Amino acid sequence: MDKTYNPQDIEQSLYQDWEENGYFKPSGKGDAYSIMIPPPNVTGSLHMGHAFQDTIMDTLTRYKRMQGNNTLWQVGTDHAGIATQMVVERKLAAEEGKTRHDLGRDEFINKIWEWKKQSGGTITKQLRRLGASVDWERERFTMDDGLSEAVKEVFVRLHKEDLIYRGKRLVNWDPKLHTAISDLEVENKDKQGHMWNLRYPLADGVKTHDGKDYIVVATTRPETMLGDTGVAVNPDDERYQNLVGKDILLPIVNRRITIVADEHADMEKGTGCVKITPAHDFNDNEVGKRHQLPMINVFNKDAAVLTAGEGYTFDGKELELDAPIPERFHGLDRFDARKQIITEFEEAGLLEKIDDHSLTVPYGDRSGVVIEPLLTDQWYVRVAPLAEPAKDAVKNGDIQFVPKQYENMYFSWMNDVQDWCISRQLWWGHRIPAWYDTKGNVFVGRDEAEVRRDNNIADDVILTQDEDVLDTWFSSALWTFSTQGWPQNTDDLKVFHPSDTLVTGFDIIFFWVARMIMMTMHFVKDDDGKPQVPFKTVYVTGLIRDENGDKMSKSKGNVLDPLDMIDGIDLESLVTKRTSNLMQEKVAAKVEKTTRKTFADGIEPHGTDALRFTLAAMASTGRDINWDMNRLEGYRNFCNKLWNASRYVLMNTEEQDCGFSGGEKEYSLADRWILGQFQNTVQTFTEHLDNYRFDLAANTIYEFTWNQFCDWYLELTKPVLFKGNEAQQRGTRHALITVLEGLLRLMHPLMPYITETIWKRVAPLAGIEANTIMLQSFPKFDASQVDAQAMSDLEWVKQFILAIRNIRGEMDISPNKPLSVLLAKVDAEDLRRLEQNKAFLSALAKLEEFTILENADDAPACATAFVGNLEILIPMAGLIDVEAELARIAKQLEKAEKGLAQVEKKLANEKFVNNAPEAVLAKEKEKLAEFSDAKSKLLEQKTKIESL
Repeated sequence: MDKTYNPQDIEQSLYQDWEENGYFKPSGKGDAYSIMIPPPNVTGSLHMGHAFQDTIMDTLTRYKRMQGNNTLWQVGTDHAGIATQMVVERKLAAEEGKTRHDLGRDEFINKIWEWKKQSGGTITKQLRRLGASVDWERERFTMDDGLSEAVKEVFVRLHKEDLIYRGKRLVNWDPKLHTAISDLEVENKDKQGHMWNLRYPLADGVKTHDGKDYIVVATTRPETMLGDTGVAVNPDDERYQNLVGKDILLPIVNRRITIVADEHADMEKGTGCVKITPAHDFNDNEVGKRHQLPMINVFNKDAAVLTAGEGYTFDGKELELDAPIPERFHGLDRFDARKQIITEFEEAGLLEKIDDHSLTVPYGDRSGVVIEPLLTDQWYVRVAPLAEPAKDAVKNGDIQFVPKQYENMYFSWMNDVQDWCISRQLWWGHRIPAWYDTKGNVFVGRDEAEVRRDNNIADDVILTQDEDVLDTWFSSALWTFSTQGWPQNTDDLKVFHPSDTLVTGFDIIFFWVARMIMMTMHFVKDDDGKPQVPFKTVYVTGLIRDENGDKMSKSKGNVLDPLDMIDGIDLESLVTKRTSNLMQEKVAAKVEKTTRKTFADGIEPHGTDALRFTLAAMASTGRDINWDMNRLEGYRNFCNKLWNASRYVLMNTEEQDCGFSGGEKEYSLADRWILGQFQNTVQTFTEHLDNYRFDLAANTIYEFTWNQFCDWYLELTKPVLFKGNEAQQRGTRHALITVLEGLLRLMHPLMPYITETIWKRVAPLAGIEANTIMLQSFPKFDASQVDAQAMSDLEWVKQFILAIRNIRGEMDISPNKPLSVLLAKVDAEDLRRLEQNKAFLSALAKLEEFTILENADDAPACATAFVGNLEILIPMAGLIDVEAELARIAKQLEKAEKGLAQVEKKLANEKFVNNAPEAVLAKEKEKLAEFSDAKSKLLEQKTKIESL
């Protein structure tokens, strides 16, 4: 093995070897275990969230593969409708100066497929860098032929069951992209704005309880008043009870609208009167539905004012408007219309007041423009009938959430589920399988030929396919079964469905997880006709945040690229990377300053294994993670520690008799102890992985490797390897290889590259002939190798050695100076352990003589330590420079007394004690105890030294 661990030298070539040899494929043996990767966007590149979740999935996959399961990690990407269309549109504009409309739909779609072929595989290449052991030969794409057929099949069947319909409903409309978008694609931003208080005149001479001929409504969106169809007051609000059912004459448009009683109006908020615009506000839409108010749409798809408003009833019938929109507003942008309306209200004396107001404004996350709730014709799925079996699956335990509290989030959504808008006004995506004749009749089928055949439509009748495509989440909802060949009843579907574990973030529990459960249970049944669940466990991860706990965002410039953690990046390149896409100079300057301060030397390469181990070690169930570069650095050092320890083992075992081909073996106490410690580690580590506690699993293996194996056991082997007889040396070599080889297999799911590299050198010494560690068996707990007596004895030896080392440290005695030790209160068990382990104790504690005292009082001035009741005394005469030691103690004593005085003063201050938080007080009391204890010990040491 190379003297220095360098991950760049081993990782990429090793992965290529794994992939070329087909090690990631299902074995066809054992019980099936499958994970379906959450398909990343084809436009995307690896970010820390991907790295986090993919590390967890790969750990589970490698673990189950080594346990003998027939393992499949299904890989694939999502076509990402809006994101991909935007990427190619920008590319088209930059390179050819054209829009998609210049090309036409078919040619534009061809351009997207060309782009995918050339540039759409970025994230899959990056997945390889992470060591993802997915079966690449099964890679799927949500727009490939097989998945497209599944999408059509689901749409047609749901339509036939009256679970898909077309209707005019309110949606999140993006005026720039000209499409409906999902709630997940809406970014809500806190803004400072205004609340306009407007007077609405009462009709027919009606007066309020205090004699006014108007009521006041407050709104943050005055431009929507052109579409008002009512005003709501709370039914318990005595101020307005006499007005319920009366009319208002809406200013500017002179439309009569009704006052209705509805709980939506808050008596304590504003004036208690709420304008209702059912076509431009989701809450108003619900109020309008309850009271059957008309819906009047006043904006077009650019969010500009229509030349004529569009009126509809809630059952979709068109209404003729008796009060059209005044011509002066026609074509005005909504925000220009806002200014004009405010001016006219003010001129008419109807502007009561304007208040500053904090509000939340919805923006399209792709377009960056304000979203407009808009009444449009869209396709919908009736979700409620699908939701009931999906809820039952979680209630009865067929699907379990880890952590369990996320079930509450799931149920809160599912208990209030709304119909799902599945159409998008894009060109890239699964085109809706519906056709229209010239009369507007709609026909649904898998293709046009089927539509004509099933509906007896002649060839000369013109049919036009729906221009819209399906929401990307629609095809994603079919992911677990469409990737396995559904609607055909394939062998893969029989073997790998349902899948076992879904790893995902909490933010898409409804958008993806719930929809997968609903769709799968509706379409996939077992041999007895029982609906199948898509997965048995949903492991919900937290978010990876920056070191300050802030969400990583390109606009903040605090995003970390996992590949930079792996390969390293110099400071200037990192600054450029973080600031290049920031539009505002002030923001860019701030990001540059922060980056230079935080990463003054850039980022050193750490390798994939260190990154994976860091992510696993921080993966407390469901909690967000504040990224810590120091942890990453620490686990890079851990890799070094393992590498160097393995070199020590190999240097002492290669070309030596390690006892795997017979020959007498005599295990030392340390050998028996480490074999037992390893078995306990196997048991604990396995339990943690089975319970999805990746953090505890990582900590378990770290503690064993660093503290038990490297720091203690390797040191304890030296006396045997250097001075033991042949059988003893053979036994220790056998234990060294046995534990290291097993440890590498245990660690492999978390750290695949370094373990494979070392294992290939170690395995032949253990008589193992194989090409890869990843197809070896995972270690199983073997109670027969746990020697309780040996483990207890060795712990005693460790405590004895640590006691001597502590005394050396406290007294500043050189670790190379041999010491004579006096022992008091020695019982029979201590005596046995002393006799059996003199070689270890003498070698590792550097001792030359043991003397057992009848009475500790007979000892000269000594430094003292205890191991249980056993008293260890080291005479100090001649070992230390008395004057120098007294000076050192005096300096430490002065520091302890000063600290003690400061804390005592603080705790004597009544104002501080009465006002300080409990945690701060506890901390100060803790300091008081520490300083007092330190002072007592130093005074005791001083007395001893002075007696010399």
